[in-house]
Amino acid sequence: MIPYQTVLYTTEGAVAVIRMNRVERRNAFTPEMLTELNDAFRHAEQDSAVRAIVLTGEGPTFSAGQDLSIFTGAIDAANVREAIKSYYKPLILRIVMMPKIIIGAINGGAAGAGASLALACDLRIMADDAYILQAFSNIGLVPDAGSTWFMARMVGYSRALQLCIEAERIMAPRCLQLGLCNQVVAGTFLMHKAMEWAQALAARPTKALGWTKQALNAALHSSLDAAIDYEADLQAHAIATHDHREGVMAFLQKRTPEFRGE
Repeated sequence: MIPYQTVLYTTEGAVAVIRMNRVERRNAFTPEMLTELNDAFRHAEQDSAVRAIVLTGEGPTFSAGQDLSIFTGAIDAANVREAIKSYYKPLILRIVMMPKIIIGAINGGAAGAGASLALACDLRIMADDAYILQAFSNIGLVPDAGSTWFMARMVGYSRALQLCIEAERIMAPRCLQLGLCNQVVAGTFLMHKAMEWAQALAARPTKALGWTKQALNAALHSSLDAAIDYEADLQAHAIATHDHREGVMAFLQKRTPEFRGE
């Protein structure tokens, strides 16, 4: 276990588990916590033994978003701009660009920037009493940390706008209906199901999954022509991997493939 102050980092087999751990503040973000989260994801990315990642929160909350209590007076505009660009942006970009699959196990409320972090994950499984809340308009602010980008692409402009400006508490079943999550389970089974899912993905061809993630992200803002060219480039890399050769041999020999993530 890496000795962070606000984050718990463990591994179970080929899965890294990153837990936000400021339970007394509902896992609200501070610069220290955002820095530690970024480092934890960097560590998981660089560890070749890690082939999938689960992100969750300790206690009953996923994350309440930015910890406003760290501001002793009026929030300075320049400091807010700097915080978003220096702390949130690197973390969100690392999650989105990481060549490994990240499952968000949403154990409770994911509000404000906490919602942004949840939506940045590749896949989301939610406890049945968990929720996503774009709470910014409740305090006269604009969604940040990538929320506008994720929401518009996941549910469309008009619905995203309504959810953001009305600050609806989007409960897990509705998140599933809207496409904001992939699974909803009873809270007592959340981590069991999340780990089961992550272990299954970790046993698949890790590099091919990561390149698939990259291709889909690129396709969100490219033409069909450019998407096909990018797929061709990635396929040239994938075809040279051990896991591709193993997959073909297993298919021909009618057996289960043994992928190594190589």
